[in-house]
Amino acid sequence: MTTTSKSLASTIANHLLTIQAVALRPNDPFTWTSGIRSPIYCDNRLTMGYPEIRNAIAEGFAQLVREHAPDAEVIAGTATAGIPHAAWVADKLGLPMAYVRDKAKGHGKQNQIEGSIKPGQKVVVIEDLISTGGSSIKAAQAIREVGAEPMAVMAIFSYEFDKATDGFAQANVPLHTLSNYTALIKAAVEMNVIEEKDVDMLQAWRRDPASWGV
Repeated sequence: MTTTSKSLASTIANHLLTIQAVALRPNDPFTWTSGIRSPIYCDNRLTMGYPEIRNAIAEGFAQLVREHAPDAEVIAGTATAGIPHAAWVADKLGLPMAYVRDKAKGHGKQNQIEGSIKPGQKVVVIEDLISTGGSSIKAAQAIREVGAEPMAVMAIFSYEFDKATDGFAQANVPLHTLSNYTALIKAAVEMNVIEEKDVDMLQAWRRDPASWGV
């Protein structure tokens, strides 16, 4: 997994914290749907409501595409959170855009991919958040199944779980992110969102989220 420059990672982390797209509560944890207790909750959909921030994200993605997938032919968003960002990136790069559902529709043409992705085309997948990476890898596999090439998955933010790193490596799909958990914690300390004494606790959660706080 690679991340953009430290300055951009820090800037995006700052944006996410400022609009509370990411909330940190090390001493009053959230409970995820999976049952995992977590000191962090991420809702990057909030970025849609802030034109300057969503534009900074789109510019960041465009930069990643130019650096890591300059011959990309299609930008594909994951349904649903990746769709708007994929549209803005495709517009900046002048490329076709599509999106990938988590599974095929149960009616009509029963499409899993909406829009046109042709066999042989090189595709970049846009995602909002990487936790375990399962849904993004599934989207990349759907693109392979139609005979196209998923050049990379690119996401706004990653929790940097080892499970995700291993999953992308096993699937042979490069992962690039605009920002990540490490940059976020650093920015949160600098912005006084959390205290320095909370950092070790937050890092312990990233290393072993399943047993954290149990």
